[in-house]
Amino acid sequence: MTLRWLSAGLGVPVVGLLILGAVTTSAQQTPAQPHQTSPQQQPTAKPANIDRNGVLMLIRSTLLALDHANKTGNYTVLRDLGAPGFQVNTAAKLAEIFAKQRGEKLDLSGVAVIDPQLSLLPQIEPNGFLHMAGFFPSVPSQVNFELLFAPVEGQWRVFGVSLSVGQSAPVAPEPPAEKAVVSQRQAAPPKPAVSAK
Repeated sequence: MTLRWLSAGLGVPVVGLLILGAVTTSAQQTPAQPHQTSPQQQPTAKPANIDRNGVLMLIRSTLLALDHANKTGNYTVLRDLGAPGFQVNTAAKLAEIFAKQRGEKLDLSGVAVIDPQLSLLPQIEPNGFLHMAGFFPSVPSQVNFELLFAPVEGQWRVFGVSLSVGQSAPVAPEPPAEKAVVSQRQAAPPKPAVSAK
């Protein structure tokens, strides 16, 4: 599986997601980097002023466009829905990027009816991009996503997509009692060797 973010040069860390695909952008299409400031003055992300319906429309329309592109092999509409920084990729390049996903016949149609659970609430990054992440809980696998949108003529247009498939249920942590026993064993000094005579 290829591990790459869908738009290069974002300056946005992607942690904990298995990412399926990559799209490169030209240097002039990457978001502007903030000027260097002291650590106390670093710009931070701000909560986005967008309602639940707006969030659902952005998430679902983006992932369904990707699903349709994967099912038909035609990435023209997905490309045309993107921001200019995303559109530097040809439909053929997008088809190449998503070839493995298409070959695995990943079905994303469930995103139309299942409500996503957000792990990163929509926020405006210092570069002005809308950023959000979450997952669609489904069986047998859940669909994890991270999305980045650029403002274009008063609309949010897709700039980056990160997508992976993971477990549908959380893995149970090790019981605390077992951890304590292991810790005590490790902390105890080694016993002297006993030999039989």
